[in-house]
Amino acid sequence: MLANGHGWRLFFYVEAAFAGFLLILAFIFVEETTYKRNTRSGPALPHPQGEKRVYGQSEIDEKNDDAVEHVEVQTLVPPRRTFLATLKPWSAIDHDQQFFMTAIRSFSYFLVPAVLWVITSYGIYIGLGALAFNYTFPTLIIEPPYNWKQENTGLIALGNIVGYGLAVPLTWSSDRLAAYLTKRNGGIREAEMRLGVLLPAMLIAPAGLIVYGLTAQYKLHYIGYFAGVAMTDWGSYFYFTFTLAYAVDSYNANTSEMLIAMCVGKQLISFAFGIYLLDWVKKSGYAVIIAGVFCGVLLANNLALFIFLFAGKRIRVALASSWLSRMHRRTIKQPHEAL
Repeated sequence: MLANGHGWRLFFYVEAAFAGFLLILAFIFVEETTYKRNTRSGPALPHPQGEKRVYGQSEIDEKNDDAVEHVEVQTLVPPRRTFLATLKPWSAIDHDQQFFMTAIRSFSYFLVPAVLWVITSYGIYIGLGALAFNYTFPTLIIEPPYNWKQENTGLIALGNIVGYGLAVPLTWSSDRLAAYLTKRNGGIREAEMRLGVLLPAMLIAPAGLIVYGLTAQYKLHYIGYFAGVAMTDWGSYFYFTFTLAYAVDSYNANTSEMLIAMCVGKQLISFAFGIYLLDWVKKSGYAVIIAGVFCGVLLANNLALFIFLFAGKRIRVALASSWLSRMHRRTIKQPHEAL
């Protein structure tokens, strides 16, 4: 848009149009689902008068075997709301929850190792993909020896498409590995069982930064830019998807509060990577900053995989008896909703 003389205002008009369209879709289709799950399910037995009555488990245990054979599970759920009712822009207030304590619990997840790993993974990969590549490629590709036109500088997105396109078909791999290991473990699932699929991505993503950084430093063939971006994005998809799945598997009680901490933390880290990126590159060069410093930081984050792969269960056990867990259990009001 800028290269063809349309001006920067048009860019923001288009962005605002897409944002408004997403807001409309969210209003229509994203339903408020917060409600108290205080209903109970119980078995229903035939009543002498031809009706069914819901019995408690203690009552079932006292009855004879013939009656137990005719037990039928009856699930009590809230009635489904109408479509118009789902469009209400407000919902009920949960008076059992404390506003400030909910915020404190959210940020306390920064102290949970698995959640912190998700935050650093997202922040570093966003800082690399959304900032480092997109900031540097347009400047590099319009200069000699490439001399591309300005309107073609966005073609770096092809590297993103290739990287994610090759990774998406492998989304099933984590669940398949976890299912296999669960079967070998006598049907007992452990959160760490899905992490083995991250081993290839652990090295391929940092290697992509080396390819990109050296291509930029020595003005190698432009295919190196696309290869580096594709390799890094391929690895980032695995870390985006499966570190988050691991954290949810490990601590699935207060998922909403955990996601708040993740969103805030990843934005802070990605911002830190991008704010002085061009100044760093100008001072030290692409090889030092991208192929060296950024690659080292990403590799250190990826190597944390071995910590959780071999010690993740012990970390979860230790955390369950810590003061942080006790604080969550003491302050949460809903049953079975503790760290």
